[in-house]
Amino acid sequence: MGDQQEEGGLTMNNLLSEVQNTLDKFKLEDEGPPGDYYSPYANLEKAAVLQEARCFHDPTAVRENPRKCCTVIAQLLHLTNTGQYLNSGEATEVFFGVTKLFMSDDASLRRMVYLFIKDVAETCDPDDVIIVTSSLTKDMTCDVDLYRANALRVLARIVDAAMLGAIERYVKQALVDSSGQVSSAALVSATHLFERNPESAAIVKRWISETTEATSSPNEMVQFHAMQLLYQIKKHDRLGMQKLVTQFSQRNTLKSPLALVLLVRYTAKLLNDEVTEGRMTSGTSFQNGSTFARSGYAFLEASLRHKSEMVVYEAAKAICALPNIEPQELSPAVNVLQLFLSSPKPAVRFAAMKTVSQVAVGHPRMVSKCNEDLESLISDANRSIATLAITTLLKTGSENSIDRLLKQISVFLSEIPDEYKITIVRSLQRLCLTYPAKHRVLVGFLSNFLREEGGFDFKRSIVNSIISLIKQVPETTESSLLHLCEFIEDCEFTMLSTQILHLLGELGPGTQAPARYIRFIYNRVILENSAVRAAAVAALSKFAARCPSLRTSIMTLLKRSLDDEDDETRDRASVAVSVLKGAMDEFPYVAPDEEAEPAPEEEPVQDAPQAGDPAAFVLLQGLPMSFDRLDRSIRAYVKAPAALESAEQLTFSALPIVEEYAEPESAADDAGEMGGDAVLMAAVTGEKEEKKEVVDPAAAVYAIPELASLGRVFRSSPPTELSEEETEYVVRCIKHVMPEHIILQFLIQNTVDDQRLENCTVAIEGDSECFEVAGEVAAENIKYGETVHAFTVVTRNPEVPLAPCNFECVLRFGIVQVDPKTGEDESDPFDEEYPLEELELATSDFMAKVSVPDFRQGWEQVGNTNEVLEKFALQFKKQEDAVAAVIDFLGMQPCDGTGHIKPGEGGKKPHMLHLSGVFVGGTQVLARAQVAAQGDASGVLLKIAVRSDDPDVSRMVADCIR
Repeated sequence: MGDQQEEGGLTMNNLLSEVQNTLDKFKLEDEGPPGDYYSPYANLEKAAVLQEARCFHDPTAVRENPRKCCTVIAQLLHLTNTGQYLNSGEATEVFFGVTKLFMSDDASLRRMVYLFIKDVAETCDPDDVIIVTSSLTKDMTCDVDLYRANALRVLARIVDAAMLGAIERYVKQALVDSSGQVSSAALVSATHLFERNPESAAIVKRWISETTEATSSPNEMVQFHAMQLLYQIKKHDRLGMQKLVTQFSQRNTLKSPLALVLLVRYTAKLLNDEVTEGRMTSGTSFQNGSTFARSGYAFLEASLRHKSEMVVYEAAKAICALPNIEPQELSPAVNVLQLFLSSPKPAVRFAAMKTVSQVAVGHPRMVSKCNEDLESLISDANRSIATLAITTLLKTGSENSIDRLLKQISVFLSEIPDEYKITIVRSLQRLCLTYPAKHRVLVGFLSNFLREEGGFDFKRSIVNSIISLIKQVPETTESSLLHLCEFIEDCEFTMLSTQILHLLGELGPGTQAPARYIRFIYNRVILENSAVRAAAVAALSKFAARCPSLRTSIMTLLKRSLDDEDDETRDRASVAVSVLKGAMDEFPYVAPDEEAEPAPEEEPVQDAPQAGDPAAFVLLQGLPMSFDRLDRSIRAYVKAPAALESAEQLTFSALPIVEEYAEPESAADDAGEMGGDAVLMAAVTGEKEEKKEVVDPAAAVYAIPELASLGRVFRSSPPTELSEEETEYVVRCIKHVMPEHIILQFLIQNTVDDQRLENCTVAIEGDSECFEVAGEVAAENIKYGETVHAFTVVTRNPEVPLAPCNFECVLRFGIVQVDPKTGEDESDPFDEEYPLEELELATSDFMAKVSVPDFRQGWEQVGNTNEVLEKFALQFKKQEDAVAAVIDFLGMQPCDGTGHIKPGEGGKKPHMLHLSGVFVGGTQVLARAQVAAQGDASGVLLKIAVRSDDPDVSRMVADCIR
């Protein structure tokens, strides 16, 4: 008995031990990293899989073990999708083996066969793929809906236009099939066929009656796919689309929410085209517009009462996005969005919040009635919704509600990441521009968060916002500078400290009490790193240069930095001390008599340097160009042929002219105007836009010795299209301007796959006394898909005044027929000509877009000796269009932010436009233009004044207006 108990105890112990070991094993597997997962497709060898694929040829194995065949097909697909491609022989052998699997009736195996054929259809020989067409056609006409639907999808991938005509009857039957699965597959396949090539698209267009009938299907997904295909067929027919939208919006036959969403989008697009293409006069509401405008808006408004949230939101979004919409037409959509703001679904709340934020940009009063709902969303658990709610409130809130909003935001900002804080900072900046009287409160609020915890991007956004407010609201200058001074007392970011010190050096001396900033700046000399110390020394030097009364005390501070351990700081201090000492000896400061009372007619003595003060010239005079332009100009100088071997002294005047180029607006800037959505999305995805390097367009000219010998290129124009993008030969032209030559660089692209072009040139012919064709450089060989350069040299007669000239252009080339597959020649070359669009050489082509640091100062320096005054009546309906046209006519660079009219100010008052540029030969040109909209809507009145050192240049520039 005891032995049995002992034996039983051992058995129980063993059992418990086994259970514990098993539990430990599962625990270890659960705690293991995800990388320990072993894929069944890992370490597959192509040879072994191909050997297994031979089972496709065994009818018995196919019938009795379809599971194995499915596994082998899955392994083959895994190989092809992981880079282990089959060569042509292996692909053909496997493909023929897979075609024999049609003898099996196993549904899973048949679906794997369809998947394999679709995957390898593009890699196999088209003649081999066609072999399975009969099997697929048989499946397309069988009784099993699964086979019919999949067979249609596969056929759409492998048939060409000729074979599509043979099976057209079956596809048309499938479009209206009673099975939703088959009908949807046929409609989606037709959509793919329509996009493949024009021949297939022409056949699909014949199926429009069947597609229209499919929209009446009880299956919601069939209706959705049918609406997609109808749009593909009719999208280039405006009247056809209007008829389509009108019929479906009035019949009310669509029951699918997805199909109705498409109908709403198509209606919104047509209404948008009505406005942008000028079929609706300005100021006309949609309810009083054309017949389609009235019916289209009525349909969108009726969709706001649909039972599906998807349709309701899409209709509200479409109405809010309509251009020039009146407030009374926008009101129903805003009411619906207001209801969505209180939805229990986060996705619905976010969508509504996003649209409301966009509406608030153009119609803040319409959104202001949602303020109570928006305030409740500040505490929403979804931080994206809460951030959008705050930014929208900052757009719609009144001046009296700012203090209350700031209290709510201060609590919220401490709980969200920096990415969302940046969005709110930008909104606060715009709010300060809207209500300048609240600048002290808003700037103080922003500066408080400078002293809180936060990353570099957040702190930089606050600093940039404060600096931007200083420029746009001058009343904030002194209070903002003091807030920034307090920030640099405990700033851990060197870049921000140096930026603020530079700003203090620029703006501090011009304030009422510049001495108050000296302490903050000198503290940086004592306590900070070398980069900040150097910036502080430079700022102190500017204070001394602009304020003679402070020079003695600042000299004492600068002398303490003469023994600094950093070379940069020591050198800056040495230069400043030396220059200031000479200026103090030559122009000693005499303090005004405090006891003497100035006469009423005398102006108070200004604390400013005298004329000829060396300290003001050395320490305050900036470079004639920005560092970015200087860098690009030196790079262009070095790339010019024989530039480094030249004995010419390198001066600013000897550097080549480089034009200003527009920086692409970042997503953050766009988001600032549209509610911050792009910033929020960038915060979620972590995407950042990379700055593109500017490429010298004249590099192709310098690469050809014959053209490089003509000299340095003055400027290069943007590419001009000489043919449509859809034509056989796409040609663009870049005009490289030199003092006595113009090099026309033609970018020729061959889009014909069975042709190779030889000896391509562009012959130009024009009637002008100023220009004459001097020579050509041909493009020797252009294969299919390649873009090669050809050049034409035009000489300019400097003695003849410039005048616009149009040249007729003809592309001349030799054609060699080639095999599209192998690229081998199939014929001898024969000559051909291809007419192109006319090319214009205008006076603006000889003007480089170069800005000046101070337009007012430059205008006065040039003087009115060679000034030309003109007045023009321009035929533009909008003042904004006239401003853009004047800039384009003259080819000059807008200065001082005058190149755009602020939103909402167009036509209300005359707009002053400041332009600068450099004419070929190095002549500086400045222009002031007043663009005023005439009250009777008869056009725009332009008054322009052009100044330069050459009267002929001033006249030629003024004559550019046409």
